[in-house]
Amino acid sequence: MIDRRGLFAAARALCAAPGLSFAAPTKLGADNPVVDAFVAEQKFQGVVMIGRKGRASYVRAFGMADIEAGAPATRETVYGIASISKWLTTIAVLRLVEQGKLSLDAPIATWLPRQRPETGKTVTLTHLLSNTTGIPNGFSPALKLDPEILKRELSAAEAVTLFCQGAPLFAPGGKFDYALTNWFVVTAIVEAATGKPFQAVVEELTTGPLKMSRTRAGRVDADPGVAASYYAGPPLARRENPRLSVMAAGGGYFSTADDLLTAAHIVFDTPFLSEASRKALTTILVPDQDYALGGRVRTLTIDGQARLAGWETGRTAGFRSVLGHRFDTGDQVVILNNTDLSQKALDLFADRLFGAAPRPG
Repeated sequence: MIDRRGLFAAARALCAAPGLSFAAPTKLGADNPVVDAFVAEQKFQGVVMIGRKGRASYVRAFGMADIEAGAPATRETVYGIASISKWLTTIAVLRLVEQGKLSLDAPIATWLPRQRPETGKTVTLTHLLSNTTGIPNGFSPALKLDPEILKRELSAAEAVTLFCQGAPLFAPGGKFDYALTNWFVVTAIVEAATGKPFQAVVEELTTGPLKMSRTRAGRVDADPGVAASYYAGPPLARRENPRLSVMAAGGGYFSTADDLLTAAHIVFDTPFLSEASRKALTTILVPDQDYALGGRVRTLTIDGQARLAGWETGRTAGFRSVLGHRFDTGDQVVILNNTDLSQKALDLFADRLFGAAPRPG
């Protein structure tokens, strides 16, 4: 049996050796007391990046990307970004809408004629991208009964047939239901509309033109430069993150801080998307969740003034992530973590980096 505690202690000892630091050597910008305090309090591992309009002004990497391999975190380390994948997916969908290949308001039976009629004729892509479909999640209970599902590849069409055909739980738009299966349906629609594999479409329409050269989905855990995932300690213990390809749209992508900073700048600060698409991407549809299409739009109180920010977050296995982008100034914060920290703690940390007042409650 691997002695996790011993490995972690050895990794810390390695980084404490002369000429080395527990923080990776990558560092840009002056010391930041807010970052230093958070790292000390939370024993943070990962990358913190602060910037404006796609240009980083502060970057620092802390701790280990892979304890067992003795690999420190660096600016270039790739992390699982979980639900930020939904934002990337939504951008691809909006570009397909601009091309006339999809419609946000057409019933999903337009592309999936075999979908159960009660949902096929009433649910739209808007409902799917805002997690308000009412389509029951048949995947989670099936996975509990048979964990081996994660070892078998399924096409998007097969996954929709198996897990997305139950009787509706509520009328479309009636409730927020953050179900991964909504994104199985999105994947199947994208493939039906384009005749191409989903990940190829995202590369063509999203990650490629957004210059996200290190961003990809799939079974990349063992690839060089990809951070390992850990349960919160002490001691930290490696946490597996098995995924099917059909899970990519809702949470299967991996990325770097630089890729995310650049992408948010291009999407929010430039005419990369049409005016109608940018409006759709940033219009809140579920007020109690701050949820728009594929992500959130939060109101930050800065210097007594309300400021809107795109707020993409992700949580899967031990990975945690935040991508915040102020719409008025283009100020940005990216936080990537691989040790199972509290998502709320990361959100509050990002608030402090923006200089925002504490949130009520």
